Amino acid sequence: MKNMEFITLVVGPLETNCYLVFCPDTRECLIIDPGAEPEKIIRAIKENNLQPIGIINTHGHVDHVGGNLEIKNKFTVPLYLHQADLRLLQQAHRGELSFFLQAKPSPPPDESLEDGQEIVFGQSRLTVLHTPGHTPGSVSLFGDGLLFSGDTLFNGGVGRTDLPGGDWTALRKSIKEKILALPDETEVLPGHGPKTTVGQEKADNPFIL
Repeated sequence: MKNMEFITLVVGPLETNCYLVFCPDTRECLIIDPGAEPEKIIRAIKENNLQPIGIINTHGHVDHVGGNLEIKNKFTVPLYLHQADLRLLQQAHRGELSFFLQAKPSPPPDESLEDGQEIVFGQSRLTVLHTPGHTPGSVSLFGDGLLFSGDTLFNGGVGRTDLPGGDWTALRKSIKEKILALPDETEVLPGHGPKTTVGQEKADNPFIL
């Protein structure tokens, strides 16, 4: 029996996957990438009787952080981000895309994510994997056979590296050394699009063959 469950919410016009990851016993939850539509996220939290204890941004792009302010104001929980993406977070609301997404300026992170760090919620825990490449501070989160990969790895694809801070060499290294080293049956839950598994991406993903 798994000691971690999750709810997927597709938010905003860029269809970002926001994940509510929770301990089924205590209902304590982490909110991963509240990129847009904070009212939809808040409603899902209430409807499922969840108790947020933190917000985690897998990276600092606006479509993953646009709802930080409203969510943090509502639940008064700490915001986690890798320090290498602090500048991206600070600038996220300044581009034209932020108007399209109706994003609000994000509050600063309360805690910096570190490679190997464990985040505990109820009887569940996720381990932080620093997976730079899409951005310098991109992270993935692994626990209980699940990997929340942000925009590092997708079903049949990988994150863009043509945006500021992107690094193709670093991305390939992150995927090879951090993600493909996980068990093949690991369920990969990306920042956009459908889920996959590590084994499926090893076999079929043309960007990492």
